Amino acid sequence: MTFDDVRAFALPWPEVEDGTSYGTPALKVRKKMLARLKEDGDSLVLPGVPSDERAMLVESRPKLFYFTDHYRDYPIVLLRLSQARRADVEPLLRRQWQALASRKARTAFDRG
Repeated sequence: MTFDDVRAFALPWPEVEDGTSYGTPALKVRKKMLARLKEDGDSLVLPGVPSDERAMLVESRPKLFYFTDHYRDYPIVLLRLSQARRADVEPLLRRQWQALASRKARTAFDRG
């Protein structure tokens, strides 16, 4: 999977836009970061993942999920896109989208 693959399924969601964050490509919802490509070009920075859930993800799938000391105190997990499938990424991304999107956008999306 690549960042372009992530873009392809997330950009159709209401209020999702292309952007940049820390000089790398990012997806944003109402000007807040949904996810961004890390500087290594292979890792996706996924906010909205509490530390207990992150610990479980890293422990259960260390080839896919990890974090660095920089992110230790933040609700963020890193995901290796080269190891990922859509089913690994989409649930985490969708949950963060739901946290950032307006109620109107969420309702419209849920109605299909």
